Amino acid sequence: MQRYFVDELNDSQAVITGEDVHHITRVMRMNIGDNIICCNNGKIAQCSITEITNDTVFADVVEWVENANELPVKVCIASGLPKGDKLEYVIQKGTELGATEFVPFLGARSIVKWDSKKGQKKVERWNKIAKEAAEQSHRAVIPVIQQPLSLKELIAHSDLYDYKLIAYEEDAKRGEKSNLARVLSELKDGQSLLVIIGPEGGLSEKEVLMLQEEGFLSCSFGPRILRTETAPLYVLSAVSYHFELAR
Repeated sequence: MQRYFVDELNDSQAVITGEDVHHITRVMRMNIGDNIICCNNGKIAQCSITEITNDTVFADVVEWVENANELPVKVCIASGLPKGDKLEYVIQKGTELGATEFVPFLGARSIVKWDSKKGQKKVERWNKIAKEAAEQSHRAVIPVIQQPLSLKELIAHSDLYDYKLIAYEEDAKRGEKSNLARVLSELKDGQSLLVIIGPEGGLSEKEVLMLQEEGFLSCSFGPRILRTETAPLYVLSAVSYHFELAR
């Protein structure tokens, strides 16, 4: 059954606008009486289409669906702004793996320069990618995509999270292998984790020291050095295994 994140979902009705109206009417060629799954702020309902206008679809709630598809902990991926479309890949696959927030940041070794005026279209595209990935993977919520932050702004944002990790390749080279496992064992259902992953050149020693002074714990993701677009998927998979499969 086709799934949509809707603008409004109350006790009796869902209201759908925007591009999803075109998808329902022109792509899927649905009609009155057809059933869809509607999601809004973590609520999920099976609905039956009752009215279609040029710009809005109305659907009555048939039954509520229990949400069992979200990770029991919140995970934010903070990625040093990478080149090309790597962040699009991270957002798409990271959404499928259960991330609740993505925060791009401008690291000392980020090659990409961010233009806030031109960048708004990129942010809109990132949000569209997250929405489509959330629908495809049967998520109940769409991850939040932040505007790129400076490292200082990211540190301030990290106060919202219970645990804070840095993926640091020098730790991998030194053979560190316990910090990620320890944090996952301490992390409880309902708590939150923020993971910082550097751009292609990694994090500088100065950045790591600054973050450690603010309560971040550096760790490795195994003995191999991972690409900036691979590391987020590694840690999200580890969280999923620990909280969803190993229990």
